[in-house]
Amino acid sequence: MNRPALAALGASAFFYVTAETLPVGLLPEIAVGLDVPEAHVGLLLTSYAVVAGVSTIPLTALTMRVPRHTLIAVTVAIFVVSQAAATFAPTFTVLVLARLICALAHGVFWSVIGPVTARLAPPGQAGRATALVFVGNSLAIVLGVPLGTALGQWLGWRVAVGAMAVGGAVCVLVLLRVLPKLQPRPHDLAMRAGAQLRAAVAIARDPQVLMLCVITAVLVIGHFAAYTYIAPLVRRDAGLEGAGLSALLLGYGFVGLITNFAVGRQVDRRPGTMLVALLAVLAVSAALLAPVLGLVPTVLVTLLWGGAFTAIPVLLAAAPLRIAPRARDAASALYVVAFQIGIGGGAFLGERMVRAGHLGVLPLVTAVLAIAAVVLVATLGRRVFPARLSEEDHHRTEAQLTSP
Repeated sequence: MNRPALAALGASAFFYVTAETLPVGLLPEIAVGLDVPEAHVGLLLTSYAVVAGVSTIPLTALTMRVPRHTLIAVTVAIFVVSQAAATFAPTFTVLVLARLICALAHGVFWSVIGPVTARLAPPGQAGRATALVFVGNSLAIVLGVPLGTALGQWLGWRVAVGAMAVGGAVCVLVLLRVLPKLQPRPHDLAMRAGAQLRAAVAIARDPQVLMLCVITAVLVIGHFAAYTYIAPLVRRDAGLEGAGLSALLLGYGFVGLITNFAVGRQVDRRPGTMLVALLAVLAVSAALLAPVLGLVPTVLVTLLWGGAFTAIPVLLAAAPLRIAPRARDAASALYVVAFQIGIGGGAFLGERMVRAGHLGVLPLVTAVLAIAAVVLVATLGRRVFPARLSEEDHHRTEAQLTSP
């Protein structure tokens, strides 16, 4: 297993996730700094997700012939440019446009990172390698968002965003040094962009891929409806803001890191069982946030929420590699689109409800949609998250992954 390359991919994922979700922690500061309502700042996630969702499939198809190591580095370089532009944005509109530059590269980055990770892993360990890379996602929640929030509260939100640009620039240099040359697969080189786009559309008709996308969109819409507005939620429930909010976000991510480690050991064996368990915890913890509980209960259920959700993307991202081994990039692109629909839809739903004065209802929305995802996984998603691959299935999958 190429651990330096996996670590570089994980670090890049860390900065991507931190930057995308940083407005959650700095929502009040950005609102005051650019003189816009807090509800408008939540739409930073919606606009980002819409552009990423719309552009992912065509841009992934257009870049299919680009060497994978080059493409990863380019997408992170675009991230650096966008964060630098956001740092100096004079108005809210310019800030939105700067983030949209990043959104164009976002879908391509997340579409190829899974297949690239699989190529760096030994046979039969693609899921474990994915879990290692997704430690970067967990660390973004553990350290990135809370430390970025604290930095933004201390020195201003622009400093926090600028730190994302600096970190991304370091990642570009490391990626160029440690990633091995990964040429496109022969049949990718043989297909034109139009054919690649048609292939992506065709794989969308696969029942397992379609079910994965539906499950992903449902649970992510529910999560981000409430998570986008976690700052006003915990301010209402527990009086937490400023350093208290940063500390809570730190704990949220730390519990998620522990869960991520545990899930990583089982992702190739019992993904369906693990996913149902995590969704159940997510539903219960979110529902408990609906009433005003006070400081200690709010902190405890928020930590449970973080532990449950942070590990879920590991299971989801590994699924396309398993259910569509000959169309990994296309299936991963569709999964990314579904995830972005979830982020954008959830943030938009949250903004609508906050504007209508229903902030306290958001955790119930999260709980209901998590339960809906449990039902989908348990009834229709068994083939998407099988209990265990047989040895024959492992050999057949690996043969498909390595064949032209």
